[in-house]
Amino acid sequence: MQEVLVHSPATVANVAAGFDIMGFALANPYDEILVRKTPEKGVRIVNETGTFPNMPLEPLKNTAGIALLTYLAKVKPDCGFELVFKKKIKPGSGIGSSAASAVAGVFGANELLGNPLKREELLPFVMEGETVASGVAHADNVGPALLGGFILVRSYTPLDVVKIDTPENLAAAVIHPQIEVRTEDARAILRKEVLLKNAIQQWGNTAGLIAGLMKGDMGLIGRSLDDVIIEPIRSILIPGFKEVKAAALKAGALGCSISGSGPSIFSLNENVEIAEKVAAEMKATFEAIGIPANAYVSKINPEGVKIA
Repeated sequence: MQEVLVHSPATVANVAAGFDIMGFALANPYDEILVRKTPEKGVRIVNETGTFPNMPLEPLKNTAGIALLTYLAKVKPDCGFELVFKKKIKPGSGIGSSAASAVAGVFGANELLGNPLKREELLPFVMEGETVASGVAHADNVGPALLGGFILVRSYTPLDVVKIDTPENLAAAVIHPQIEVRTEDARAILRKEVLLKNAIQQWGNTAGLIAGLMKGDMGLIGRSLDDVIIEPIRSILIPGFKEVKAAALKAGALGCSISGSGPSIFSLNENVEIAEKVAAEMKATFEAIGIPANAYVSKINPEGVKIA
């Protein structure tokens, strides 16, 4: 093969109490990137996404470019690659736009080279793309985009990522208000230290969410979707956050919080039917205060990145 078309999914990171250590993949939306072999070594970026004209074309400034260059330095192929972007996940949306790009480029190149590395072995390379977006090589977006499903980053040093079983019917509703929150800005406002009592509560919620997912205990999942450290600070960057969260819970959501660094807001729900109702209420609440929003409803995507 000389080229492959790659679909790389949007993701929800942090998942309330799991700052930088939890995430899950969505079925929709997804990025579409054509990965093509070239005789010239190196990486070339082509942007065919008319709605995102400001994408960096310099590989070292592009999340997919730096991730792929890092991968190529490892495998040393006798060729280069061209990445043709048709992005569908808006940058700055809080649902893993930069991660989807990084994962698509490395995954596609690995496929064209005959898979010299296993899928899970690609994780350190795709993480490098996140340094461009946020200055930190975190895995809570790239992990689920690459591996699919719900993931827990048990450790970064050494890197240890674990896939977590989830209830079959569990569904997410994600609302993307048409405002932008830069990841760098959302990180800059966070406190460097937390109160011990808040840390204890956060640890309990983190463990409770994992236990709830693995046991299929919807009530425990809902009780554990409570972020007492990050959400109170980042929510000030999202107009109407409290009202949207209240609308989601009133409509039947198990829990609701900020997706990644925002501005998107997610909820987890017992099934798709409830998720659709919740999504409609969240969208209507944003629009009532004059903020247009896009809504997505999806079960947890078990597959992750794939060849289209």
